[in-house]
Amino acid sequence: MKGLAYSSMRVGKRYRLINYGEKTEFILKEVFPRDEYRLQEINSLEELYMSDLVKYGKGEDFELREIY
Repeated sequence: MKGLAYSSMRVGKRYRLINYGEKTEFILKEVFPRDEYRLQEINSLEELYMSDLVKYGKGEDFELREIY
């Protein structure tokens, strides 16, 4: 796993997640217990959860980075 750990993510910051070749850019909106995160996709403004992005596991290309 490259990049950041989930525990270092902060509400209001922008991040890019790459998993199985799919790139998602989002703003972290809320942190819930048990490592669940509510996100808002930057391009479509759709709200989703981190568990939706990793429900099929973490691929070899899994990477989480902050966008500045």
